[in-house]
Amino acid sequence: MGLVQRELEAACFTTITLSNIPDLTASASTPRVVGVEHPFGQTMGKPGDSETQLAVLRGVLAALEDIDTPGDVRCLPFTWHQTLKEIQAQHKESPPISSYLVKRPWLVRKLIVRDIPDQP
Repeated sequence: MGLVQRELEAACFTTITLSNIPDLTASASTPRVVGVEHPFGQTMGKPGDSETQLAVLRGVLAALEDIDTPGDVRCLPFTWHQTLKEIQAQHKESPPISSYLVKRPWLVRKLIVRDIPDQP
């Protein structure tokens, strides 16, 4: 994403990235990064929680106005109010790719090198 953003910035478009791992995102030379302490897949907030989602969006847009220096990283003052155990309890079923690879561990290497196996 950082590469695309740098190209957009070169064309005079201001960009910003919302990330739940802002330091890692910034290491890809992303022009502007805003961090939020939310779980993966719920960066804006819980599904259906429009109040939090709108607050996060407003925070990102405010940061976009405030950050003058490309490469700057800011963190929004939002915290997730669930423990890791509570979050994991909500996700009882593994993603299909996990189940597939548990049964065929020799295919993990192919996946890493992007040699995606055909479906059986």
